[in-house]
Amino acid sequence: MTHRILQAPVVLRRALSALNKKHILVGLLSVGLIGCANLSVQGLFSHYSAGLKQTHLLASQGEYAQALETLPESVDGELLDGMERGRLALLAGDSAASKGGFDQADLAAREQQQQAMIQISEGFNQAGSLLTNDNMLTYSPPDYELGFLHLYMMLGYVQQGDLTAALVEARRANQVQEDARKLRESELKNATASAQKNGISDNVGAVLSRYPDAGSMLGAVQNGYLFYLSALLYEAEGNLNGAFIDFSRALAVAPDNQFVASAAMRVAFKQGRKNDLKLLEQRYGKYQRPLNSQSQLVVINEQGIVNARQDWRLPIWFSDRNGNLETYSLALPYYTSFSARPQKSFHIDESGVMPEAVVNVNAMAQQALNEAMPAMSVRQILRVVAKNEMRKSLSEKDESGVGNLVANIFNVLSEQPDTRSWQTLPESAGVYSGMYSAGKHAMTVDGQSIEVSLQPGKTTLVWLSRQGGKVVHWQGILGGI
Repeated sequence: MTHRILQAPVVLRRALSALNKKHILVGLLSVGLIGCANLSVQGLFSHYSAGLKQTHLLASQGEYAQALETLPESVDGELLDGMERGRLALLAGDSAASKGGFDQADLAAREQQQQAMIQISEGFNQAGSLLTNDNMLTYSPPDYELGFLHLYMMLGYVQQGDLTAALVEARRANQVQEDARKLRESELKNATASAQKNGISDNVGAVLSRYPDAGSMLGAVQNGYLFYLSALLYEAEGNLNGAFIDFSRALAVAPDNQFVASAAMRVAFKQGRKNDLKLLEQRYGKYQRPLNSQSQLVVINEQGIVNARQDWRLPIWFSDRNGNLETYSLALPYYTSFSARPQKSFHIDESGVMPEAVVNVNAMAQQALNEAMPAMSVRQILRVVAKNEMRKSLSEKDESGVGNLVANIFNVLSEQPDTRSWQTLPESAGVYSGMYSAGKHAMTVDGQSIEVSLQPGKTTLVWLSRQGGKVVHWQGILGGI
């Protein structure tokens, strides 16, 4: 393997040489202890996935109430804390606590969006993160997490029968994701400029070339689950144009999903889109118009728990200000995989049916991390060099060697990856839909019996979440078919 060896970043060398050396040790040890609300002992000497390990395990086993009890108290800010608590409370059946958590996260996200450009412009200059780790920085959720935040707020309103409020969230979800995309692009531009300014572009490239990749799947970028749900709501509202657009978006993400295709054909037929219907029929088969006496059953099937970020250590080489070759260890987050298990079947009136996937959350999480990696790499390279230069400055004036030892220990222990992410999301979600006679029907999911009520000419939505053999569910009536 070929390693690129560069001089320590120019800006850092100049800045550090100007420091008053007798204050370096004090600053190094106290920088994270005052003036920063985001830092905790966990964030300084450990990382988010390590602190959430038990919570993540309990959630994957379906022990939702216990998982909620083990969730740390606001360790990483109100936004991430609210999303985690909202999701776990939803699974635990506490709708009030769930709404409270999501509302908390939503408010924090709004406030963060207002300050977003300030955060970007200062992102590479925050002294705390330069001397410790990225956990010092305010957590900025990727757009897929913001999309899920509004998706669960949508589902909460649907569960309450408030379709108007649910549609407001559907529209907000699209706008929030667009704003987050622009923010991500700005951060990438800022990272590129910082890498060039500090002469570390080749080092960043070396890191990225060795980093795991999720590929270029559209489903890793866009949320078919969100599109499908918003399309159902638009259809229930009577907004057929909006419904067709979002069913088409969901179908672009999951082109082999027959249930999404059937929904798109249904709306195309209702709206008189003859050309669109013809094209859909050529690929997915003839559209079967339902009878007036029939009812539509739509099942959203969530399963599993999304992967947690793990600790990845990568060696990188620099020559210092004296020309000596030195090895540094970068602490970066990564995912062990981005695949998702196949959707699990269930029974309706003793007949087995199989939902088809509309989103792989593991792939979305991996893709979001890939997009954040250039900025992370820039900060990490600047950080390890800065901390080592400070250690050297201490050793030059400290004959006892104590300062050098303390700085060494601090540098090693504080090199922690930023593993923060929404770790209680499902691993994947799928949909099933079918036409049935009105009345009572029996669903059997992982051994649990669920009675479903269907009304003539109406759509009944059943939401399932399945982890560790446990099933959480609710149902609601949407508009006509």
